[in-house]
Amino acid sequence: MAIITISRQMGTGAYRIAREVARKLRYTLFDGPKIAELAEQYGLTQEILERVDEKPPVYITREDRLHAAHLNTLELILLESVRKGNAIIYGRGGQDLLSGMRNLLRVRFIAPFEERVEKFSEREWLDPDLARELIRKSDHQRGGFIHFYFNRDWNDPQGYDLVFNTSHVSPGAIVDSIVAAAKDPGLRSTEDEAREMLEDIILRKRVETELLKSTDISGLHFRIVVREGTVVLTGHVHSEGERKKALSLTKKVKGVRRVTDELQVMHYRKYQEM
Repeated sequence: MAIITISRQMGTGAYRIAREVARKLRYTLFDGPKIAELAEQYGLTQEILERVDEKPPVYITREDRLHAAHLNTLELILLESVRKGNAIIYGRGGQDLLSGMRNLLRVRFIAPFEERVEKFSEREWLDPDLARELIRKSDHQRGGFIHFYFNRDWNDPQGYDLVFNTSHVSPGAIVDSIVAAAKDPGLRSTEDEAREMLEDIILRKRVETELLKSTDISGLHFRIVVREGTVVLTGHVHSEGERKKALSLTKKVKGVRRVTDELQVMHYRKYQEM
């Protein structure tokens, strides 16, 4: 059956629906608590998760790059878990993280803003003004994360296969629709192809994470392409030492069979104010 990804606006009731879909399909729901449960195996603390989860990284300072490396590690938790099959990724840009995989069922939940405010304030016993502010910030943050990290409009319906307005469709009908779609034979027929693509995505993410963590490479101005264990590095570095370090780190990553070096050395000197 399909791998399911869920994108949601806060206050739509998506989480309850996702849990019911997981129960009916006997899938594992990879949400915040499940990620936290697995995070320690990957060297991520709860404090790190709270700092990077669904928050857009930047690539300026060394600390920023470490933030991005932690975010990559969080994504590896999802990717390596999805490899086992029967998975629902809740949020975290799952539909974009697994982009190109044809056994993917991309689901989106929306509802009018004020209806979401009302439901959220009632559920959490919050003042409506506070609920309104929290939902506005959540929409901005999640939309910004998708735009920055995946260069896509979070609200673009073409990024999803099923879009549900929870103010008009009952939870039961939505659950039945998702369960039926996940069993579509057309999605099952692409599983072998998707499995190969997933292995390439995982390996690329592992390589990128190791390069981001390195203090010997001043910037990631290159592209990483992976195909069946072969990693191609293109772009530029600032010195011959950086080139050698990038190649050395890549060769040591688990799963890498061969590295093709297409890096160019472009010497860089910081601008000094006069």
